Amino acid sequence: MAHPDLNLLITLDVLLAEGNVTKAAKRLRLSPSAMSRALARLREATGDPLLVRAGRGLVPTPRALELREQVGQIVEAAEAALRPVEALDLKRLNRSFTLRSSDGFVENFGPQLIAKAALEAPGVRLHFLPKPDKDSAGLRDGSVDLETGVVSGTGGPEIRAQALFQDRFVGVVRHGHPLTMDEITPERYAEGQHILVSRRGLDRGPMDDALDALGLKRNIATSVGGFSAALALAKASDLIASVPERQTGNLRTGFVSFRLPFEMPQLTVSLLWHPRQDADPAHRWLRGIVRKVCDVRPPPISRP
Repeated sequence: MAHPDLNLLITLDVLLAEGNVTKAAKRLRLSPSAMSRALARLREATGDPLLVRAGRGLVPTPRALELREQVGQIVEAAEAALRPVEALDLKRLNRSFTLRSSDGFVENFGPQLIAKAALEAPGVRLHFLPKPDKDSAGLRDGSVDLETGVVSGTGGPEIRAQALFQDRFVGVVRHGHPLTMDEITPERYAEGQHILVSRRGLDRGPMDDALDALGLKRNIATSVGGFSAALALAKASDLIASVPERQTGNLRTGFVSFRLPFEMPQLTVSLLWHPRQDADPAHRWLRGIVRKVCDVRPPPISRP
């Protein structure tokens, strides 16, 4: 088509989201016959059937699946461009936000974040979800507003990321643990009974890679899926937990924390969101208070 009808993009976006001509027609306030005609025009424009019959329903073609996210982003950008900007009144803001975070983040930063949000915007509610994996599908489909975590290549190229803070692993044991009775060397650390933390059920962690370079191997006694569980075990035993310092600050109260006796790269914990939220004033405010809460630095840890 020399001059494509850009209104068809909205129709295509709804059709791909609903996967049903009747439901798409109802959403766009069109008759089913008008929607069928629009689908015929889309098929002609793209040279692809887009939606094909499968039993009593319709399923998208491979070409439709390729177009789904691209078309959705174009429509969202167009809607954002045409939406009037309103001044944000935090005292009257009535909205819920969903944050997905790694183990330890809520326990350590959640209380301050909730308190600050309530002070500035009493009508805002924060919902926290666990983050068992790095899949950012929730950001893309809108069910999650913000995520925190270490950026990897699995989040998708369109996901926005902004560094919040640098973190590092520290060792944690109960008071009176034999490890603290003398200098903590790489050899003494490796010889202890360790708790492996792995959300994906792996048999080694970053500490093991660092010890490999020294020709040492940790004695792993058990494994858990999160840092909170690791600290609970360490509190009631002679097991050694190795956890991120910043994200477990509150959880480590009552423990002996020590710097690991070998070099390990720091972690960059970032704030993640979908670009559809870039220009939203309320979302910008939320990102701002998360950054402020995470900007408070803990006191340094020295070797006991």
